[in-house]
Amino acid sequence: MPTTSARLLSLLSLLQARRDWPGALLADRLDVSLRTVRRDVDRLRELGYPIAALKGPDGGYRLGAGADLPPLLFDDDQAVALAIALQIAATTPGNTTGEAAARALHTVRQVMPSRLRHRIDAVRVTAADRPAEQPPPGVLVAISAAVHARAVLRFDYGDEVRRAEPHHLVTRGGRWYLIAWDLDRDGWRTFRADRMSPRTPNGPGFTPRELPGGDVAGYVTGVFRGAVDASGDWPCRGTVILDRPAASVAPFAGDGVVEELDDGRCRLTLGSWSWTGLAAAIARFDADFTVVAPAELAGAVIALGERLRRGGRQAVLPELADPLRRDRP
Repeated sequence: MPTTSARLLSLLSLLQARRDWPGALLADRLDVSLRTVRRDVDRLRELGYPIAALKGPDGGYRLGAGADLPPLLFDDDQAVALAIALQIAATTPGNTTGEAAARALHTVRQVMPSRLRHRIDAVRVTAADRPAEQPPPGVLVAISAAVHARAVLRFDYGDEVRRAEPHHLVTRGGRWYLIAWDLDRDGWRTFRADRMSPRTPNGPGFTPRELPGGDVAGYVTGVFRGAVDASGDWPCRGTVILDRPAASVAPFAGDGVVEELDDGRCRLTLGSWSWTGLAAAIARFDADFTVVAPAELAGAVIALGERLRRGGRQAVLPELADPLRRDRP
């Protein structure tokens, strides 16, 4: 039979693994009596763990959140993942919680067994991404609280005071964004959290609206692509035949569709935020191409070509502006 200390650790691990545990199931998993489970729960409570008793025929227990942070129990993989995440947070340029993350990493490392310290010490992670503007932690807490409470959020945004129904707090490209229904503009808007200064108190509660498309990830992708509907697709999409094999195009096609053709060429269907942007994206493959559809793309290709030609003629160096100039007397 395991010692009391080992049994307490096993009980704590089980309580952390799921929300509610029937007492009989805990007793069965630990191979002890219900009376022993009750005594062990009392011991954990004395150590600071807020364990609530559940009503019901068999009773049960739930590990809740308390006023203090008691010791936590992680398995090996969880401990290593936590250490790596803290290391990334501590080394990310511009991260407002970097110092706290570094202190937390030191604390976690100190209590790890040697076998785990060796594993995390072998990992050296440094965030090399260009730092994005990060909101203060208090701003994220205030926004999250309003989202959770379904309460109208009032905040300074630039030179304006805005009122919005906050629905989702999301991250993209290293920045935090709030997806909300703008009450002043009567429509969905995406706000950068680092530009928000929440005001207190919050406004009245609201009934959540249905997000266009119903999917947060799809909606955010559509917003940043410039989509005008709930599909999340690019507003401009066209097809061309490229004089390059599919194997050389596919790695650089992003979310485009590349189809191999018999003669070493490929059919490329690509999207962009504008027809001119799509024409430029196709031109970057540095290959001859034929526009298949639509007519808007063909027009954008012609217009972009004229623009590039004018830019070349206006080049600073005379020999670049007119290659025939050096042949003239």
